[in-house]
Formats: sequence, structure tokens, C-alpha cells
Amino acid sequence: MAEFDIRFSGYQGPRSVHNRAVGVFAENLARLLGDRVAFEHMLNVTEHGHKAADLLEMVAVGETTLCYFSSSYLADKVPEIALFDLPFLIHDRAQGHAMLDGPLGRLIIDKMADVADFRIVAWWDNGFRHFSNGVRPIRTPDDCRGLRIRTLFSELQQESFAAMGFEPVPLDVAELPGACADGTVDAQENPLTNTYNFAIHEHHHWITQSGHFFGPCVVLAHKATWDGWPDDVRAAVEASLAEATPAQRALAASDDEDIAAKLGAAGNELINLTDDERAAFAAAVAPVVARNLSDFRDELFDYLPRG
Repeated sequence: MAEFDIRFSGYQGPRSVHNRAVGVFAENLARLLGDRVAFEHMLNVTEHGHKAADLLEMVAVGETTLCYFSSSYLADKVPEIALFDLPFLIHDRAQGHAMLDGPLGRLIIDKMADVADFRIVAWWDNGFRHFSNGVRPIRTPDDCRGLRIRTLFSELQQESFAAMGFEPVPLDVAELPGACADGTVDAQENPLTNTYNFAIHEHHHWITQSGHFFGPCVVLAHKATWDGWPDDVRAAVEASLAEATPAQRALAASDDEDIAAKLGAAGNELINLTDDERAAFAAAVAPVVARNLSDFRDELFDYLPRG
């Protein structure tokens, strides 16, 4: 009989980048702990009557041991997380990963441990987020005007999209496919992998590769369980996450290329912004960025990308 039960929960399908990375974690955990641990991978909580956002409460109370989730939902607990959500700030994955793995990522990990019933135990790559819609091509902020766009429950993100000209409509991801299908929203924004795997591309012909947000994904652990494990068990979990994290990031990068090809083959129009078009969006959200930066200590600016 196993000494320890570990459940790792998510909200996506089996071929998603995140769930494949959980598979890497599980393989390493089995190699290190063998039958000492009983491991369960709950692929998609939305298929069990939950909203995706329920994962935060589930991991806080220990209903799940581990989960992955968008970091944007945690800015109410640690405001510095919002620095990752500043639009058009991060230009490539190397820049984003350096922020996650550097002093800013460590600061957020430490602060979260002080205020929540869960710990951040890994930073994963949620992919650059891009617009899709079924009304018209989007190349400028003027093209966004009047379009209802589904957003995360993030005040900063909603402010950003309003500044671009959209009408923000916050919805849980469980409601997203239906909202795109029935016209509740005209547009949405997600990494390409989600746009494809949630079949949103079937309703949204135009996909603008705007890269407006670089989305970190946090792996969260129930704090009491994590802290209560024997040192060797916790070390095995940490080692398994250390194997899964670079695998996840590599999968995220390669998946973007694969999904872009699939979207093109499906007949979708992928729009690449010129430097001037991207600059027009950045100018539209500049007041939002400036207003939000004013909330942070001056020394935090040292953590932000230059240029």
C-alpha cells in the first residue's frame, strides 16, 4: 500500500502542453518513489462539474495536491504578479523565462508562501497570448472597437483590452468555447494551443498573432501537504518538477509552431503584425502600463525587461 497520495489536477485535454508535462512529472516521480506514492492525474476538472477557477480553492484546502493555473488570477494575493501581465512588455520567451527564474520569480514565490494556503513550486510557460475573432481582421486598435472580447478575471487585463478598444467580458475558461460558438463574445485571446484545442478556431476565422501578454503558468502545491512530507519525498517531487519544467517550456515553444501550421491548414487566416502595427497597440495601452507601474516600488523596475 502506498505511503503517500498525490493528485495533480488541470483543466485541459490530454494532449495539452501542460498535461503532457504532468506526464513527465509522473514518470520521474514513479522512478524516484516507486510504489511509495499513489499518483492520480485529474486531466480536466471541468469534466467533473467544476469551473477551472475552482482549482485554486481545491489546492488551498488539499482536495488536490498539485495543480497548474494561470498566474494572472493570483495578483490579488501578491500584486507583483501583475508585472507579468503588463501588455507588450515581454518580447520573447528567453526574456520571459529570465524574469520567472530570476529575482522577481523568487520574490513572488516567497510572498505567496506567506499569504496563501498553497505554494508556487514551479513556473511553467502558458504561451504568448493572441487575439482571435469571427468578425474582421485585427491589425490596429481601431479594428478592435465594438468587439466583445472574453478576458480572464484580471482587472489589469480588462483595462488593457478596453484601452485597445475592445469591450471586455470576463468568463471562466469552461464557458469560453460556448461563448465563442453562440456569439456571446466576438473575440477572445489565448495562446495558439488553447485557441486550437478548445476548437475556437472553428468559429473565429481571423487570428492576430499579437503576443500582447506573455502568460506564466504556476504549479501550485497544497502548503500543509508539501511542508508535511518527509525530506526525501519532497526532494523527489522537487526533482520531478525540475525535470518537467524545461520539458514543459520546450513543448510550449514547439507547440506554437505545430499549432500555427494546423490553423493554416484548417483555413484560418493568421495575421502577423508589423513593427508599426504592434507599436500602435503598445501606445494605446501605455497609460494603463504607466498607471499600474506607479503602484510598485522603484526597485522592482530592476526586474523588468529593457527595450
